[in-house]
Amino acid sequence: MAVGEAQLETWSAQGSIQQSAATYKTISGILNDSGSPYYLKDFDTFLQGSYGNDTNVWADSDVDIVIRLSSIFYSDTSELTAGDKANFDSKRSLSEYSLAKFKEEVTDWLTKNYGNRVDGSGKAIYVPGNGNRRDADVLACAEHHHYTSYPVYGTPTYLEGIVFWTRDNTKIVNYPKQHSANCTTKHQNTNGYFKPTVRIFKNIRNRMIANGSLQEGIAPSYFLEGMLWNVPNHLFGTSYQQTVINCFNYIYRMQDKSQLTCANGIHWLLRHGHPVCWPPNNHDTFMESFKKFWKEF
Repeated sequence: MAVGEAQLETWSAQGSIQQSAATYKTISGILNDSGSPYYLKDFDTFLQGSYGNDTNVWADSDVDIVIRLSSIFYSDTSELTAGDKANFDSKRSLSEYSLAKFKEEVTDWLTKNYGNRVDGSGKAIYVPGNGNRRDADVLACAEHHHYTSYPVYGTPTYLEGIVFWTRDNTKIVNYPKQHSANCTTKHQNTNGYFKPTVRIFKNIRNRMIANGSLQEGIAPSYFLEGMLWNVPNHLFGTSYQQTVINCFNYIYRMQDKSQLTCANGIHWLLRHGHPVCWPPNNHDTFMESFKKFWKEF
């Protein structure tokens, strides 16, 4: 047996966006309020995650919001030559303001506006929902530059991303803007099949968790988007059933998956011991569970 086209069409549908849009508008308004203690700093806010990438399904709840500090930035100079590193050091100026201080001020501001249930102890600041406002996770982060050159004259070259630190002081660098742009391009290049296919895989993942055949946390949505982003464009289309079969078989039958990347095109998708990569054993567990679910449905 296999999952029929009618069921897949249902699972391909985007979940409600009205409440998430209202939640983002409300919280973004608070974050950008001129009364905040950090208002004079340069920063911007944007959606990320399922709602930001239009891959949300009905079961998605928390809205992921990023507030990115640009007044200061953090750097990775590990790829610079000795000469370029010297150029970087000669022009670098230290700032007394820090991301830690920024997160503290954002947390205090959100607590002042939404009450003591706001929790800034995790990597993101949790803002509880109320009425029509959904729960939200606000990630306070800073701009990050991964330099590839720093000439004496001319413009330095670097990858621009975001950076934050987890509670155990692990540094996380990621590229949500590139992830979102690449997913949109993939969607356009697959005649609108990419994002519905992501939602089908997420719905199947959710049902496997609900029936106990897959442990929660094994297959985060971010990595499912990345996995499907690696599938060639011509394997999408004709029908959802054929697309799911094509995508699954393409990934499942790969002899070497080491060169697969996340949808940002920068991080490897499958690696052990990296916080921004999918552990290969978890990927394998998901694929085997998916195969069993599909056959037995």
